[in-house]
Amino acid sequence: MKLEFFFDCSSPWTYMAFEMVQPLAEEFGVNIIWRPILVGGIFNQVNPGVEFFKVKDRIPQRKLDHMLKDIGDWEKALGIRVKFPPAGHPVNSVKVMRACLLLEPQGKLVPFARRCFQAYFGEDHPLSDDAVITDICRDTDIDPKWLLSAIAEQSAKDALRMNVDEAIARGAFGSPTMFLDDVDMYFGVDRIQLLRKAMERKRTKR
Repeated sequence: MKLEFFFDCSSPWTYMAFEMVQPLAEEFGVNIIWRPILVGGIFNQVNPGVEFFKVKDRIPQRKLDHMLKDIGDWEKALGIRVKFPPAGHPVNSVKVMRACLLLEPQGKLVPFARRCFQAYFGEDHPLSDDAVITDICRDTDIDPKWLLSAIAEQSAKDALRMNVDEAIARGAFGSPTMFLDDVDMYFGVDRIQLLRKAMERKRTKR
């Protein structure tokens, strides 16, 4: 089985799915193919002109209250901290998502991304801030000087753009988006259980 995980560290639902998909993949003996994206870039192309990220403006209070309860329930279930919305939300996550792309071949994407989620949703630190990125690097044994220089290179910008374009071409419209064996798409943390069922069926057939 092939499992791809398209994600952006600025999404609370992605944080939850990020923590859930790893034990799922381990259970099935599957290596996750991490695909960093920029969710704003996807949304701007798929839903141009819509102020998607203005949460309080677009969601009725009753639904917003329930969404916040939902987040609290996920916090308890997963043992993570998710303050929503963090100060300054939505954050420009382009730097840390380029960083994730560069760190994946080094095997450092997962600890770096996890620390990004913790810093943003647990500690109110903006992921667009170089000082915050520097602290995250130090926490995850990464050279911040090298990383901040590398993410400014055109090659890093192009690589992230290519992931965004590919995600859109394959039908994605947000984060997290998961693909099982290239074409079977699942969107959102609440689809993890459906992804599990699909993986169980594939394992049974084999």
